[in-house]
Amino acid sequence: MPKTEVLTNSGKQGVNDFGKVGYGGPCPPPGSAHRYFFKLYALDAATNLKPRAMKQQLLDVLKPHLLGEADLVGRYKR
Repeated sequence: MPKTEVLTNSGKQGVNDFGKVGYGGPCPPPGSAHRYFFKLYALDAATNLKPRAMKQQLLDVLKPHLLGEADLVGRYKR
C-alpha cells in the first residue's frame, strides 16, 4: 500500500497511530505475542472525509451510515 494521502482508486488514507499516512504493518515488541486489532466497516454511503482524517472523525461520520462491522485480532511476535 503506498503511503500517499490519495490512492489511484480514489481512496483516501487517514492518519495512523504514529501520526503518519499509510499502513506500515505489524512491528511487535520483543517477547510474547502482541495483539493487533483490525476493524472493517460496511457503509451505505461514502464518507467524503478529506485525506489525513483522524480516527474519531471517521467514527463520527460513519455512525449514521453503518450497515455492519467486523473485528479481526492478529497475534504477532518476533
